[in-house]
This record gives sequence, C-alpha cells and structure tokens, in this order.
Amino acid sequence: MKTMLVTGGAGFIGSNFIKYILSRHRDYKVINLDLLTYAGNLESLKDIEENPNYYFVKGDIRNEKLVEELMSQGVDYIVNFAAETHVDRSIVDPGIFVNTNIMGTQVLIEAAKKAWKLTPDKYDKSYKTGVKYLQVSTDEVYGSLGDTGYFTEETPLDPSSPYSASKTSADLLVKAYVNTFGFPANITRCSNNYGPYQFPEKLIPLMIANALEGKQLPVYGDGMNIRDWLFVEDHCSAIDIVLHEAQIGEIYNVGGNNEKANIYIVKTILKQLDKDETLINYVKDRPGHDRRYAIDSSKLKRDFNWEPQYVFEEGMKETINWYLTNKEWWEKIRSGEYTQYYERMYSNKTIV
Repeated sequence: MKTMLVTGGAGFIGSNFIKYILSRHRDYKVINLDLLTYAGNLESLKDIEENPNYYFVKGDIRNEKLVEELMSQGVDYIVNFAAETHVDRSIVDPGIFVNTNIMGTQVLIEAAKKAWKLTPDKYDKSYKTGVKYLQVSTDEVYGSLGDTGYFTEETPLDPSSPYSASKTSADLLVKAYVNTFGFPANITRCSNNYGPYQFPEKLIPLMIANALEGKQLPVYGDGMNIRDWLFVEDHCSAIDIVLHEAQIGEIYNVGGNNEKANIYIVKTILKQLDKDETLINYVKDRPGHDRRYAIDSSKLKRDFNWEPQYVFEEGMKETINWYLTNKEWWEKIRSGEYTQYYERMYSNKTIV
C-alpha cells in the first residue's frame, strides 16, 4: 500500500483531490494534514471520514517535529496544497503568506529529503524513485498578460501580489532542491479553479451565495479582468498524472481552456439563478489587480494526452446546482469571522 501525505486537504482543491485519489487508487492510504484555518472545513470530507484508508491530522506544515513524525511512517508521495491563497487577504496581511507559503514549503521538502535519504549523486530525471513531492502552484506567479498570448512553462515569473510572490518563492525553493539535492519533485501551475466545496470568499461561490440571499454582488473595477477557469475535478486528474508519470523537475501548466471576464461569470450566475443584474455593484479595483491570465496546457497534452473534460457551461451548471443543494454547508461559513472579513474588504469600497 502506498502512503500519500496531502497537506491542506480540508480546503477546496485539497478535499476534492483526496476524494479523487481514494476513488481511483483504492490501495492508497491518504493522510490529510491541515491546520483548519478559516478556509479548512472537515465537513467537505464527511462522506469519506469512515474510509479506513483516510486519516486526518490537525497540524501546521511549519511544525518540523510533526512533519518529520508523519514522514517517519513511510510516506511515498506528498502533494502540497497547504497555502494562504486569497489575494485580498495577502494585501491586508502579507506576513501570514510568507510564513505559510514559503517557510511551510521549506519544512515539508526538507523533511522529505531527510526521510527519503536523497543525495545529489542519485539524481537522474528519468529515474523512477518511487517517491515524489508535488508543489501545487498557480498561474499568478507569471503576473499579468496583455490582450493576447498565453502563459507557458517558460514564461518569466513576475508576481504582482504578496500572495503570488509567496507562491513564486515556494516554487523556486522546490526547484532549487531538485537542482541541488536531486529532490524528486514536480510543480503544477493551475488557472482559476471552480466547483463544489469552494470557500465563499472566491468569486464564483461568493456571487452565487450573494445572489441567493438577494445581496449586492461586488465586482472590482469594470469587471473585465479575464481568467481561465478550470473545473476542480479536471485539476485533480492533471495532478494525479503529473505525480505518477512526470520526470523529476518538470513543471506543468494546467488550464481549463475557458477564458472568461469576471463580469461574464457574474452575469451567467445571475441568469441561471433568474436574478436581476441590478444586484451587480461595481466597486473600486484592488491594488495590483492583474488584467488577464490565460494558460497554455499543451505540454501536459503532449506528454500525457491530458485535456480538461468539462466545458465551462457544464461545469458552471454543476457548480451552481451544488451550491443550491448544499446551502447548509456554505451558510455555516458565512457567519462569524468570515462575515467580519467580508465587511472589512467590501463595505467601504467606492462605487465606480
């Protein structure tokens, strides 16, 4: 039986990934290490909590003793989702992002290096080590695109926010461990994910929840910031392939081939929910707001014949239906600390 350590597994993508792995690799044991900060929610994993191959550990990836203890149990794979991820929050408090996203990554890869007894002379990209670390990153490390072109794996790194800068730093640290120590790692950089169990500060669930409650939908600037949207299950399938098949040190972009302006997303949600567009509230843009992201996933297709299976309209319909039938899940979240944060971020914005 293989053992996989998934960090940040109670978050949006992490929880979906754990379910994906357990459904497709029935001989895998999965350890979920999550600190359960504001975005971690064990209710997202209630349907597998009795699975004998699933184990939850509450803890911080920056805790060296804990991570080393987990590694001593014979971990074969590490998939690192654990990160502070929301750009707005990184503008309010950059230090949290530096500590978790950079220092946490260093603790993980150093503990793995020790446990796997890696030395530079054993380094061979084509060698199947039987162990692997995968750093889940973001297309935001590339910065902002113009009206044309796409991010490739060779695009220079040019982060615009404290969040993306911290993810860029973590990527470079992983790459340095590959080059220096022969560390068996890969990096994936994804476009914007959407789907079930996404924390309601993110664009799509925020707009769905607000529309259902008859609240205003805050849209930054003119709403024409463009993102490539990737259904979360397609992302999980790409990670699974890269983890098990990619050569050491390779980086892969993962995109959904769905470039949409934010205002298009918002209007699509309102239309499907039969809500009026008067709910839209254009607010002052945030600092350093990248205008456009677009991912070129051709390397992933070329090497592994991977392509996203969900077209945007299908994925959106499934996502909206999930939030309609799981109101209890997100209503619990939209209270307390999150409500205070939401008011602080949006209530005093100047209407454009």
